[in-house]
Amino acid sequence: MGKSLYQKIFESHTVAKLPSGQCQLFIGLHLCHEVTSPQAFASLREDGTKVLFPERTFATVDHIIPTTFPERNRPLQDGISEEMFSHIEKNTESNGIKFFGPKTCEQGVIHIVGPEEGVTQPGMTVACGDSHTATHGAFGAIAFGIGTSQVADVLATQTLAMSPLKTRRINFTGKLKPGVTAKDVALAYIAKLGVNGGVGYAYEFAGPVIEAMGMEGRMTICNMAIEGGARVGYCNPDEKTFEFLKGKPYAPKADKWDEAVAYWKSVATDADAQFDDEIEINCDNLEPMVTWGITPAQAIQLNDNMPKIAEFEGSEKKVISEAYEYMGWEEGGKMIGTPIDIAFVGSCTNGRLSDLQAAAEIIKGHKVADTVKMWVVPGSMKIKVEAEALGLDKIFKEAGAEWREAGCSLCLAMNPDKLKGRQVSASSSNRNFKGRQGSPTGRTILMSPAMVAAAAIEGKVTDVRKYIK
Repeated sequence: MGKSLYQKIFESHTVAKLPSGQCQLFIGLHLCHEVTSPQAFASLREDGTKVLFPERTFATVDHIIPTTFPERNRPLQDGISEEMFSHIEKNTESNGIKFFGPKTCEQGVIHIVGPEEGVTQPGMTVACGDSHTATHGAFGAIAFGIGTSQVADVLATQTLAMSPLKTRRINFTGKLKPGVTAKDVALAYIAKLGVNGGVGYAYEFAGPVIEAMGMEGRMTICNMAIEGGARVGYCNPDEKTFEFLKGKPYAPKADKWDEAVAYWKSVATDADAQFDDEIEINCDNLEPMVTWGITPAQAIQLNDNMPKIAEFEGSEKKVISEAYEYMGWEEGGKMIGTPIDIAFVGSCTNGRLSDLQAAAEIIKGHKVADTVKMWVVPGSMKIKVEAEALGLDKIFKEAGAEWREAGCSLCLAMNPDKLKGRQVSASSSNRNFKGRQGSPTGRTILMSPAMVAAAAIEGKVTDVRKYIK
């Protein structure tokens, strides 16, 4: 019987069976940022331990870094943020770890920088002290978020104690219509399976919709796996994967390229592989999606009605009631037409060049509504340069949007970019939890970058398809 990609990589990276029954898994690539790594490095110093394989760890600064000047100048105005920034610089330098920082114009959101630099490759195990590490599964890697104590484990031993996950293949069939994007597909599978539907599973994303999707779209799909409870989400590597990686700074060079591609092809799921579960989602009639509540699973197609509380029972009814109480919407109504205050394009979910292009295509020739502030935040400094070379910055500025510097920005607001009071954000990020975007009472509506642009024009949630030329 054949094996899935997940099974192949997990087995090939298992170096020992532990008395606990778990496996000791070798971690091929370790990614760090400034928030979850300082305590881990301090732990190593206290133990007198050195980083075992510094060449397998890469770092950047993303969560706390401001996206405007002069706030971005050092020292940062916020003392805690400056301390985190200083720690990641000193810890990487003293341990011989590559730091993708602003000085070298390589800084960006860690899940965008990794693929951009070519350090993320098929067949790898990838770990990072960040929830959205599954993003790297788009390349045919097993990638998962870890806690600070596990960051220390990886730094010291390059291994982790893990139990194998069950596997679920989600086949996306049909064809996406114009205006329907990878973000909509992601919100659709989370809405269908729930925020806990993937607990204990690795999700394999497959089918003609995934095969037709570019690498940046696949990264969006995998990025959101954790929002559906799956610790791992991945796609099988194919020619699009190889083309994306070719020529990247840390990708295999010419004399090693063919050998690498042969290995990458070998880790793909076998045709006769068996899964613990397999489902199909037909995307022929999928419409743009928006969230209405306080979890990514509380999402609907744009023209659908929000649910009524009476349709649910038990704990689920309690969660639905809580969502309506927090958001302040009328149950059973529609999200289309809901006024917004902030339009945010960015994050590790949708801060890549194709995301900026999609938003620019919609907003070109229009103006941001007087009642709205629009922030466009490239996912990395390199993406910012590429976007400016294409004139995207001019399109956004002419529309009245703010063209920002690279960082996580409003996604989780650990920097000056925050909602105020009860503001409503139309956001291309990944989480709409209570208080996620900096205000304890702020409200977030998740949607695609193109939908954010359309909402910015009208000052309310609207259908992006009317702006598609």
